[in-house]
Amino acid sequence: MKRILWFSLGIAAGVVASRKASAKARRMTPAGAAENISDAMRELATAMGSFGADVRAGMVEREAELHATVAARTGIEVAPGRGVHQA
Repeated sequence: MKRILWFSLGIAAGVVASRKASAKARRMTPAGAAENISDAMRELATAMGSFGADVRAGMVEREAELHATVAARTGIEVAPGRGVHQA
């Protein structure tokens, strides 16, 4: 009975090791490397777009604060749409 158990565990370990080795070999092929690079570039582009949107939103918010400060100190209102960035 012990022999059957150990034999079964050996087969299971062999199958797992074989699948992991196959997956690693697939990733090391030129097509697998290209896929990894394209995924990384896609993630980078998404992150850059998100960063740009955050920067634009921050600019609009800060510009509104500056316009409010100028209006409070001088009483001069900025014309609507003038000098205001669109987010």
